[in-house]
Amino acid sequence: MRPASDRVACLRHAGWNFESDQNSKQITSKVLEVLTAAREAGVRVFFSRHLSLPKEVMGVFQFRTAMAWQRKSSPEEINPWFLRENPSFQIVPELTPLPREGIFDKITMSAFEGTWFDIALRDCGINAFVVVGVAIEIGIDPTIRYGADLGYIPVFVTDACGAGNEEAARRSIENFKFIGDAFVADTETICRTFRGVSKSV
Repeated sequence: MRPASDRVACLRHAGWNFESDQNSKQITSKVLEVLTAAREAGVRVFFSRHLSLPKEVMGVFQFRTAMAWQRKSSPEEINPWFLRENPSFQIVPELTPLPREGIFDKITMSAFEGTWFDIALRDCGINAFVVVGVAIEIGIDPTIRYGADLGYIPVFVTDACGAGNEEAARRSIENFKFIGDAFVADTETICRTFRGVSKSV
């Protein structure tokens, strides 16, 4: 696949701060490689951040999700992990967005549901997106599936995506390959593709 730079976007997906991932340094390095290549090719870049609402305005979905993730049996026991002031909500300094790049927050698992991401991509005539970041089994999986259902071509970068649970992430990747929802590639391949785009435009 050799896309034109105005028909593809790069999405840096964040389900938590990279510092909490046991392979954080390696993943951050790979994400930065992809971001750098995308920027040099003139590819539009978007950042998503997972946001928790304060308990006072949380509803059933937010409480149920927090209870499942934190293994709690009642809403009173949970502690919102991704409040705006929490380090887990922030983008690490190495990956600081540029002024020309988009940033959006989400309380859903998919980057498409309840956000302006789909509108922005369609308004720019974009039909493919490259995903890097975390977490494969929580946010990236539903983003790829939702995007494919909307008619986009998702591209999953294996070594530039991290997981909270390796076994669950492996199942997600196997499903991508089985169903055919996404192209699966590594950082070297994606960066080479972006460099080819940069030279051709």
